[in-house]
Amino acid sequence: MTEQRKEIAARLKERRSLEGKSQQELADALGVTLAEYQRYEAGDADISASALNDAARLLNADLTELLTGEEPRMKIFSVTRQGGGVKVERRKDYQYRNLAANFSGRKVSVFEVTVPADAGASGPGANSHPGQEFNYLLEGRMKVRIHGNELILEVGDCVYFDSSHDHSMEALDGRPARFLAMII
Repeated sequence: MTEQRKEIAARLKERRSLEGKSQQELADALGVTLAEYQRYEAGDADISASALNDAARLLNADLTELLTGEEPRMKIFSVTRQGGGVKVERRKDYQYRNLAANFSGRKVSVFEVTVPADAGASGPGANSHPGQEFNYLLEGRMKVRIHGNELILEVGDCVYFDSSHDHSMEALDGRPARFLAMII
């Protein structure tokens, strides 16, 4: 288990307890079984960035607080310099950098996501979460699966979709794919 995953799990558990919510309530809201949610809180399973974002919203917390243990402080603007942002590397299939982590009261979560070349060779596991998502491909080529549909994105292409449907991304051509993801 990675140290970061263990720390996130502890913060998730603490925040849920402070809000007086049961594990079953969070599991139901996130659309997972109680056993899976308990694995999240124990740090035994990866929780997707989108599910963590939803958990933060349900627990009246900011995603940054769950990721880092600190609340964002910027209220007028926030600058993230090249290579900066809060790195989230809990899953083999995707590497995330939260690009707006320091802005308090965000309405949109903005991530730079990298799908490694070797991830998802047999097809990455699908995610689903409430809301909508926008992905803009910055580098590489990528296969996007949404609700049984397969799309190939090239640099400069984008897709906007209802993220409550199963979706996954896979890098193509033996190279990583890097994209900007906005989760609303």
